Amino acid sequence: MVDPIYQVPNEVRDFAEKSVEQARKAFEGFAGAAQKALTSTTDLPIVPPGAKDVGSKAFSFAEANVNAAFDLAQKIVKAKDPQEVFQLQAEYVKSQLAAVQEQAKELGAAIQRSTTLKS
Repeated sequence: MVDPIYQVPNEVRDFAEKSVEQARKAFEGFAGAAQKALTSTTDLPIVPPGAKDVGSKAFSFAEANVNAAFDLAQKIVKAKDPQEVFQLQAEYVKSQLAAVQEQAKELGAAIQRSTTLKS
């Protein structure tokens, strides 16, 4: 049984869930506008070849990482006790470390490809 001192009132939990969802929707709107801006600037003649791929990868990785943080926030809001919060946080850190390592490899490869492309 959960110790009553750690119980979160339902009203607070509902407010937190709605806040996380509103923040996610706001981010999605921002990300859509940023993606549109990124796409329009990569068509300029001053943008080096391969920069579009690097920019797109970097943006998609950033977006995935922010979405993973939102997913964590939603899970934490629904956690029943501090132990579950710590478990969720540990799982998140582990998965994000793996994701960032893979993202760094992919981004490094994209950067390397972009520097070898000819104009």
